[in-house]
Amino acid sequence: MPLREVVEVDGLCKFYEVHHKEPGFLGSLKSLYRRRYRIVRAVDGISFSIEPGEIVGFLGPNGAGKTTTLKVLAGLLYPTSGRVTVLGYTPYERHPGFLKSITLVMGQKNQLIWDLPPIETFLLNKTIYDIDDITFRERLNSLSKLLDLDPLLKKQVRKLSLGERMKCELAAALLHMPSVLFLDEPTIGLDVHMQQNMHAFIKEYNRLYGATVLLSSHYMQDVMALCQRILIINNGKMLYDGSLKRLVENIAPYKILKITLEDSGSHDSLARFGEVESLNGQKAVIRVSRKEATAVAAAVLNQLKIRDIVLEEPSIEEIIAQVFSGRIPS
Repeated sequence: MPLREVVEVDGLCKFYEVHHKEPGFLGSLKSLYRRRYRIVRAVDGISFSIEPGEIVGFLGPNGAGKTTTLKVLAGLLYPTSGRVTVLGYTPYERHPGFLKSITLVMGQKNQLIWDLPPIETFLLNKTIYDIDDITFRERLNSLSKLLDLDPLLKKQVRKLSLGERMKCELAAALLHMPSVLFLDEPTIGLDVHMQQNMHAFIKEYNRLYGATVLLSSHYMQDVMALCQRILIINNGKMLYDGSLKRLVENIAPYKILKITLEDSGSHDSLARFGEVESLNGQKAVIRVSRKEATAVAAAVLNQLKIRDIVLEEPSIEEIIAQVFSGRIPS
C-alpha cells in the first residue's frame, strides 16, 4: 500500500548545548574552572508532512533551522525530541532501504573528489549503492542528457566552473535514482542562466520519476519557479505552511501598477487610482487593490495620457520579510 505522506514531522526539536566563554584571557581562565553553557533551540517543535511527488519550498533567514531540519530528515542528526519518518523509515536508524531512497544535496558542501574528474566519484557511488554496470550506464546516459555532462565527466573537478560543478554534484547525488530529494541551496552562486537550467532539471526529474522534493533556498526565484507550497521557519519555529499563492494574496492584497506618462504627472491626479508609492517626473508607481487591479489599469489608460503601463505582483522577498517580522496570514 503506497504511503499517503512521504515525509512526516511531528513536534521535531533539536537543541544544542553551546559553551559560552567570556572574552579575553580572564574569560579563558574562568572557563578552565567553571564552564558555562547555554541551550540553542535550533529547531523548536515544528510539524509538517509532504505527500508523494510534491515539491515544497523551505524558507527562512540564516540560522532559522532549515539545514538542521534537513540533516535530521536525512539521518545525519539525532533529534532531541519529536517523531520523524521518511518513506516509513526513522532517518537516524540509517536503514539501507532508507539510504538508497533519499539524497541530500548541499550547495555549500562538496562531495566530488577535488583533484579527480567527476566520473571517478560516479564510479565510487556506483559501488556504494551497488548499481550494476548496465543500470549505471543507463542512468549516467540519462543524467548526462538532462544536464549536458559529457564534456565534464573527464575534467578535473577543480577546473570546473561553479555551475558545472553543481551539475555534477546533482548527478552524483542522483545516480541511485532516489525518490526523495532534500536540496539545501542547490543554486547558490550560480548565474541566472544556470539557475534556470537547474530549475528545468529538477522539474523534469520530478516529472519523470515522481520524486518528492524539499527545497531550501534564499533565492526566491527557485521557490517561485518550482514550488506551489512553502514552509517558512524562523528561530526554529514554523511560521507558515501553505500555498505560495495564498501567502501573496493574504500578505499583499494589492498589486503594483507602474506607469510612464506622456507628460509629468501630479500626485493628486494619480492618488485617485490608488496609493502612490513614488512619482518621479513621468514615471509613477501606484499600489492598487488586487481585486480591482484590472479595472484600475483600464481606467488609467482611459483617463490619462500613458506611454507605458505594467501591472506586477509585489516582490516576493518583501512578502517573506513581512512573515519573518511576524505578519502571518490567517
